[in-house]
Amino acid sequence: MATDAKRLKIDDEDCVLDPLKNFLLWCDSVKLTLSDKVYLSKEGTAAEYGMLAKEDIEEGHVLFSIPREVLLHQGTTKVKKVLEEGKKYLESASGWVPLLLGLLYEYTCPQSHWKPYLSLWPDFRTLDQPMFWSEEERDKLLKGTGIPEAVKMDLNKLQDEYNSIVLPFMKSHPDIWDPKKHTLELYKSLVAFVMAYSFQEPVEDEDEEEDDKEPNPPMMVPMADMLNHVSKHNANLEYTPECLKMVSVRHIEKGEEVFNTYGQMANWQLLHMYGFAEPFPTNSNDTADIQMSSVYKAAVQAARSEADQKLLVDKWNMLCEMEIVGKKGVFIFGQSGSLTYSELYTTLKVLCMPLQDFEEFRENEGWEEDEEDEEDKMEQALSFDGLTGLSAEWKCLLHAAVALTLDSYSEDVETDRMRLEDQGALAELSSRERRALHVRYGQKSILQRLQQLTKPIS
Repeated sequence: MATDAKRLKIDDEDCVLDPLKNFLLWCDSVKLTLSDKVYLSKEGTAAEYGMLAKEDIEEGHVLFSIPREVLLHQGTTKVKKVLEEGKKYLESASGWVPLLLGLLYEYTCPQSHWKPYLSLWPDFRTLDQPMFWSEEERDKLLKGTGIPEAVKMDLNKLQDEYNSIVLPFMKSHPDIWDPKKHTLELYKSLVAFVMAYSFQEPVEDEDEEEDDKEPNPPMMVPMADMLNHVSKHNANLEYTPECLKMVSVRHIEKGEEVFNTYGQMANWQLLHMYGFAEPFPTNSNDTADIQMSSVYKAAVQAARSEADQKLLVDKWNMLCEMEIVGKKGVFIFGQSGSLTYSELYTTLKVLCMPLQDFEEFRENEGWEEDEEDEEDKMEQALSFDGLTGLSAEWKCLLHAAVALTLDSYSEDVETDRMRLEDQGALAELSSRERRALHVRYGQKSILQRLQQLTKPIS
């Protein structure tokens, strides 16, 4: 443990008044070691809590180390035996139910081993994911971003999970859980807690294909979850059989915040899952989606005859059968172009095919001889550098789909741009309004660039 933490002389009253000091004492007691070169603070950080450098830190420095027995998950909670015995009753689509039941118990147990850690979140009010916003606020601020739809799905799933799995299991163990105390509202807060602060250890099984690997269940990692995220992070969590270690991945200057990474996350994902967004234009991983159905709708609008429309229906059905497109699917664009280039390239190719070519394509069940050699070609063609080389028909279809997508937002690009550039107006926005603005404008800026690159030559 860091020297300053070991020197802390704190009585019980101070611990109650300062949960952070109490947490540091607990870290010391469980052998969670913290480098002398860093400290935790609520000041000078990007969010509620954060870690700052006391002095210059070299690349490869171990910032802290966490013994595996300190991690909180279904295998370490005090109710682990009950959870293991009831394993078959706790299966769910999320795979989170055992951890959440463990958290329901540990969070409300005064004698919990993890009480000093969990006390850092006394009422979860600092968690401000859109799932806690009103439906009206989500629709007003986030329309078009995809977040309102994702939140609605989350809320429906967690309510169903609580009522159909969690509640019956709690009622069968009344000596451990009490539905009057372990309510749906607390369960919702803990779902948000797991969304925002849990970690999943990477699966390492070289014998299995990547898509076949079962993901590890989520776990809570004290200290690691205190670090905030940016796309250009300076630290990374490493997993060993004995412990987890946060290691600096570049030089960190004195006074600089230590940032972990939650992965390559677009701003809409950060806001949806973690309750924050990187200010535009700092998120190099930002993306924008175009609904697959919007590309089809644009094609239908451009069809000149009833025969052309009928042919489009056949083409779309073929793409659906090939699982290239889907009703709720999206084409994703990043800072350099399409990230789903294979699907988008095939979709544009098929929708723009002459009748004779499509009949041949259908006879071959979508298989083409040069298909395996086209990956690089597809990626280059649908990069922002390559879009100008597309055929006029392809560009026209993409351009129309972008227009439909931009129309789905509540306000246009220029309105958001002016708001973002007016520092006075920006300062008057609420925290939610600012975060929503960064999400919206980040997406719109990508779409606007795509629109400009596919603009028909008049």
